[in-house]
Amino acid sequence: MGGISGLVYSSLPILVFVPANAIWGLAVAIWVALGIAAAILVWRLIRRDPIQPAISGFVGVGISAFIAYRVGDAKGFFLFGIYTSLVYGAVFLLSILIRWPLVGVVWHGINGDGHAWRRDRRAMRGYEIATAAWTAVFAARYLVQSQLYDADREGLLAVARIAMGWPLAALAFGVTVWAVRRAGGRELIRPAGR
Repeated sequence: MGGISGLVYSSLPILVFVPANAIWGLAVAIWVALGIAAAILVWRLIRRDPIQPAISGFVGVGISAFIAYRVGDAKGFFLFGIYTSLVYGAVFLLSILIRWPLVGVVWHGINGDGHAWRRDRRAMRGYEIATAAWTAVFAARYLVQSQLYDADREGLLAVARIAMGWPLAALAFGVTVWAVRRAGGRELIRPAGR
């Protein structure tokens, strides 16, 4: 997921946006955040690192900057992330409710294992727990950050965005690893010829 460099690269545009807005105003803050995102992309190109994360980051900063410009307020920079968390949380929750936990679907989709895992009650329970962990992460991000948005607390919003990013994702990832190991080899496998 990018490691330490990914953490730094994803945090830099946010870290510079808030103080730049406080010192020079919204227009400069938008250009500074876009400039940082572009510099990260160029840096990764020069180093011949994978550029997909940098492109995604630049697009995300671009969308956030556009929203801030349209809203006319620095707090608009955070709206895209707030509502993305709401949508992701809803999708993960819905996948549990319809008994297709997204962690299991993604894991077995990547590995081409089919759907036999859904017949194993223990595997299903593990994937539901892992999917619920991701649901909780996205719900917490949405609830906390939307409250800070409504309270016009751009500085705390930036802190919450960073603090609730990688640390919470790492916890949910740990639960996901546990679920995948718990389910490993337990799925019902159809005998040959059936």
